[in-house]
Amino acid sequence: MDLAKFKFEGSEMNQKLLMGHPSGLFVLFFTEMWERFSYYGMRALLVLFLTSALLEGGWAWSREEALGLYGTYTMLVYFSPILGGLIADKFMGYRNAVALGALIMTLGHASMAMDTPWGLYIGIGCLVAGNGLFKPNITSIINGVYINAQEKKDGAFTIFYMGVNAGAFLGIMLCGYIGETVGWHWGFGLAGIFMLLGMLQFWFAQGIFGNVGLAPTKTLDLSDAVEDTNGEAAAKTVSNKVQRDRYTVVGILAFFTVFFWAAFEQAGGSMTIFAADYTNRVLEGDSALIFRIANTLLTVVPLIIITYVLLQLFKITFKKYALSNTFLGISFIIIWVLVLWMLYTQFNEESTEIPASWFGILNSFYIIAFAPLFSKIWESKFNPPATVKFGIGLILLGLGFGILAYGSASIPQGAQTASVSIIWLILAYLLHTLGELSLSPVGLSYVSKLVPATKIGMMFGLWYIAIGLGNKAAGSMGGMIDSITSEYSMSVFFLIFTFIPIIAGLIVISLTPIVKKLMHGVK
Repeated sequence: MDLAKFKFEGSEMNQKLLMGHPSGLFVLFFTEMWERFSYYGMRALLVLFLTSALLEGGWAWSREEALGLYGTYTMLVYFSPILGGLIADKFMGYRNAVALGALIMTLGHASMAMDTPWGLYIGIGCLVAGNGLFKPNITSIINGVYINAQEKKDGAFTIFYMGVNAGAFLGIMLCGYIGETVGWHWGFGLAGIFMLLGMLQFWFAQGIFGNVGLAPTKTLDLSDAVEDTNGEAAAKTVSNKVQRDRYTVVGILAFFTVFFWAAFEQAGGSMTIFAADYTNRVLEGDSALIFRIANTLLTVVPLIIITYVLLQLFKITFKKYALSNTFLGISFIIIWVLVLWMLYTQFNEESTEIPASWFGILNSFYIIAFAPLFSKIWESKFNPPATVKFGIGLILLGLGFGILAYGSASIPQGAQTASVSIIWLILAYLLHTLGELSLSPVGLSYVSKLVPATKIGMMFGLWYIAIGLGNKAAGSMGGMIDSITSEYSMSVFFLIFTFIPIIAGLIVISLTPIVKKLMHGVK
């Protein structure tokens, strides 16, 4: 692809490319990485902490109560961006909103690190509020950078999504390990440290974006420069009917997004319970050694790759943004120290008990491994329509739960514990991740293509509301695990999440001709 034909917005330094994309994308990559570290680190621990016995430092809640709070929290995390998007659009600008949101989330993690009920609830409130300012507006900055490079957006959002999952990978691994082995609130506190470092890294490098994302009174009206596929000024001359049709497409895609996340977010709920109580996680002898070696490679190889990206960014930006890069470098030094300590500790144990939270890192590892491939496919001639991507994602998700249904067939009806092989979770997470890559990052990309630039913050917020509804449904449906397994079986519980996504996937694929017409040339 001839990169010379693309004009990326931002400062002169932002025109310097890394992996075929402007260097500013990777400033956002690492900012989002640390925010996701904090979110997924806390997410990995919440249900386990709430359901653990009092003697183990937990609160001894029932599974239904814990999953109810989990569902409400994750729903509000995705509801709050609509307000955060509006505030940024009208008052603060995207960059100030991102920085303030990161600061509020840092305070939330600090509150959760205190071993008190009020600390937990205040912390959750801060995380919800801070996320509302952060999440929609960092993606809006990407939209501003790529306003005249629409064909590069799918690839950009997929690379950005790789950063999202690098943070999730590290957060689940380290916060989960420290929370389960050292103490729950140490894990909650660690998440806050990296949220603070991520905020400082972003704040001192934001000049790379030029006028993109400034407060509304200072921002260039980039909407005048947006061109649709016919070369017309989209924000000024596209008819109302065309824009209404494109909004309809966003609504259709958002509707099916609810189904996806209602099943996918079992990862932090019922699948975590399945890992903790129904999976054989104690390994000895050769099995323990094989796991330690595999876990070392699984941990170190992605971290080396991400560190390499960091060093390439340093080469481009260090002279001008030394302070930002220093905070980023400190964060990686801390990460490497913690990783090496964790691996050393595991290799010196007689037997290995895999933390229940560990399985969550598989999703992030698979994304880091497969995101570059998907990015290339979306930029090639084999790039399928949006509805086909969504359908493939839903079908793969359902097949992953089909594997869990098969793997749990030996669990007796109503059993509270079991010891099935870890292979079923490993395979399920693989299919779930491939489904996620087919749907989630490209969903953000299509919203940014279908919506006028002046409405992008608000529409990202509405998109996250759809994800929030899916998350609440995930908590409510996951909370029925005990009632369904006692009356039927664990296999029946997972079969529910097999059939619903597959049926939804087939329906959305069948809508391809209608949706293509409603998009009016947007690809």
